[in-house]
Amino acid sequence: MKKFSSVIAMSMVLAAGSATAAARDYIYVVGSSTVYPFATVVAERFGKSSKFKTPKVESTGSGGGMKLFCQGVGVKHPDITNASRRIKKSELEKCHANGVKGVIEIKIGYDGIAIANSREAPRFNLSRKDIFLALAKDIPDPKAPESGKLIPNPYSTWKEVNPALPAYKIEVLGPPPTSGTRDAFAELAMEGGCKQFAWIKQIKSDSKKAKKAGDKKLAKQLKSRYKAICHGVREDGKYVEAGENDNLIVQKLEANPKALGVFGYSYLEQNEDQVQGSLVDGVAPEFELIASGEYPVSRALYFYAKKAHVGKIPGIKEFLAEFTSDKAWGDDGYLVDKGLIPMPRKEREKYHKAATQLIPMQF
Repeated sequence: MKKFSSVIAMSMVLAAGSATAAARDYIYVVGSSTVYPFATVVAERFGKSSKFKTPKVESTGSGGGMKLFCQGVGVKHPDITNASRRIKKSELEKCHANGVKGVIEIKIGYDGIAIANSREAPRFNLSRKDIFLALAKDIPDPKAPESGKLIPNPYSTWKEVNPALPAYKIEVLGPPPTSGTRDAFAELAMEGGCKQFAWIKQIKSDSKKAKKAGDKKLAKQLKSRYKAICHGVREDGKYVEAGENDNLIVQKLEANPKALGVFGYSYLEQNEDQVQGSLVDGVAPEFELIASGEYPVSRALYFYAKKAHVGKIPGIKEFLAEFTSDKAWGDDGYLVDKGLIPMPRKEREKYHKAATQLIPMQF
């Protein structure tokens, strides 16, 4: 009787497991708000042109998406995460620790980060040094900038930062720390201005020397200090975290013409009748200038897929093939119409192969 009860109990567990395994018949995508519009277009076309259901795409930010993606394998976890930066080594290690192995990396193209404002106001011409001095939490003492002394950011207007800029109050609407756009903005724009101070740049150089000499503790301390100086954003209301919804930033810029907003090029292009991109180091955030690498605040866009979910969740392999097809991301593809900067053909071939042959990444 006990054996019979055990068999029934085991059958119920297996049946429940099978029901759970079949509980999701659509692809679940999370991640970057910048990649979101591209992934949404592909998902909609995929749902209409294939026998599979339209994938569910959520905008959680790159960091939030990575966290969800790396939590585990199974139907309650996302199949794909979008990212406006490359996965970090620590994130990949977290994936592996939770059994998420065989992660497939797909670079989809390039994007520029725009620092934009309303067309009702003058267009800004910013240097990366201006951006750093306006938004950093602590800056080199203006009275002795190469003294090695930092002070809390004293600037309240753009004109105080640079006499050539308007006398507008500094107010920048941008993404939160969980956003890949925020990571890239800090690395490309703020750090680009920060390291123009020789003594700060030397900290990074000293960190590399310490690492090479085998002093990992000192290298880590110096690297941490450098990042705190160059990536630390002020918290006194001059930088306003506007969430993961880039369309909301565009709307707020319309309401406040003297404010600036930080978001991906695709949103600038889609709203070019309302907002304009500032020049950065004299270069405009335009398609050709981002594609050529001349625009200094540009980055690659990615998505990551779980090989373990292929064959378990219907349509993943076919969705990857659609996303990496020439009709989607090619020079004349439908994603280019949405603002994606396409990769050179050789790069597209490399990632198309990874997507269609399900080749896991090696960091």
